[in-house]
Amino acid sequence: MEPTFPTAEKMAAALRAREVTSVELTDEAIDRIERDDKTVNAVCVPDFERARDAARRADEARARGEDRPLLGIPVTIKECYNVTGTTTTWGMPEHRDFVPAEDAVQVARLKDAGAVILGKTNVPVGLQDIQTFNELYGTTTNPWDPERTSGGSSGGSAAALACGFGALSIGSDLAGSLRTPAHFCGIYAHKPTLGLAATRGMVAPPEDPLPADLDLAVVGPMARSARDLGLLLDVMAGPDPLTAGLAYEVRLPPARHERLDAFRVLVVDDHPLIPTGAAVRAGVQRVADALVAGGARVERHSPLLPDLTEAATLYSQLLFSGSVARFPVEAYEELRARAAALGADDRSLDAARLRAMVFSHRDWIEVNERRELHRHAWRRLFEEYDAVVCPITPTPAFPHDHHPDPRERGIDVDGVTYPYFDQLVWAGVATMPGLPATAVPTGLSPEGLPVGVQLIGPMYEDRTPLRLAELLEDEMGGFQAPK
Repeated sequence: MEPTFPTAEKMAAALRAREVTSVELTDEAIDRIERDDKTVNAVCVPDFERARDAARRADEARARGEDRPLLGIPVTIKECYNVTGTTTTWGMPEHRDFVPAEDAVQVARLKDAGAVILGKTNVPVGLQDIQTFNELYGTTTNPWDPERTSGGSSGGSAAALACGFGALSIGSDLAGSLRTPAHFCGIYAHKPTLGLAATRGMVAPPEDPLPADLDLAVVGPMARSARDLGLLLDVMAGPDPLTAGLAYEVRLPPARHERLDAFRVLVVDDHPLIPTGAAVRAGVQRVADALVAGGARVERHSPLLPDLTEAATLYSQLLFSGSVARFPVEAYEELRARAAALGADDRSLDAARLRAMVFSHRDWIEVNERRELHRHAWRRLFEEYDAVVCPITPTPAFPHDHHPDPRERGIDVDGVTYPYFDQLVWAGVATMPGLPATAVPTGLSPEGLPVGVQLIGPMYEDRTPLRLAELLEDEMGGFQAPK
């Protein structure tokens, strides 16, 4: 029999009805982690004693009549967030003993909302991989198949949720790091609009937790249901109080529609730079069928869609130009030599990535101006459509590949191998312009692996793809627990 794991919404209702205590929910989650995490290896920094103390305080608060959004609900947190009293390493051995002096903004918000933090979940080294493994904590496996990756960089959080290790988790997303693990593990995740949720304290050690505006990168919620994503996003959303003042309120517009038959949706499953595998294409089709069955207006092509080839190139340039800021001088000079040796007619994504790593500031400004044109094109598209449905990656979860040089890795799409990082092009469709995107499960591949898609919405209209995710969950089902 497959296990069943309650959502945060159901946990909260049971807590309010006094049908269960936070201590009971927390002990159950801890028991499950201690029993089942030996193979999956999702929770790399357990914090069980403090979790039990927090659960007891939550029950006492509820007995006094308090009621906060996450009061008493057990959650996990991606290892890259600073949490006082626990280490933050980003998977880097040289920082194995680093303990931050203060909580990240989002950790503080979860605590203020009453959440019970069970511990921290595993990440790749420096958060820079589509898989989750490092020398300190080992490899996080996929709960559906231990020979495959859980994704990255929020792979530990996605695997934890799929296994029932808490009801919610928080992650981050620069290159699909929320959406790809959700897709690989069969859960839900939401990449918010760029800048919607404060990121301070989600910083590599031993850097100071400054209120910097990150380019491309966001923090966001992960859950086992679409409604839970909205619940957690309401807790996370809002600017940093250090830059916005102590009193602020986030007022996202409501979803454009409440019923499925009112939605106008563009469905896209072809990318000019990499094929979409049959299993993922079938997942997109299941969503399209559910939309049509629910009465939504569905179209497959539109001249309003920004050019996907240029979008992928711009995304690669913005992503990789920011990845070398702290490289040693010798490494940077080696990159310059390699870039200079490229043929002038080489327009591959590999070449775009290499050239971007040695961009001048003038080069970056030119690319950023092209990004603004794409943002305007998306605004025009969302005058005609409410959401765009497309893949997250071309394939379901792939087998572990820990070759130390990612350039020597590949991604197999229906028997043909492509450059490893080319699978990021679908993640970049939403990331490059800063749009919100909700990852939703669509069922299983013929091999029995989860397949997800992303629902991309208009900037600052996060509630629109989130509402569409809820309606699709009602129409076609949602999370399935791995056996």
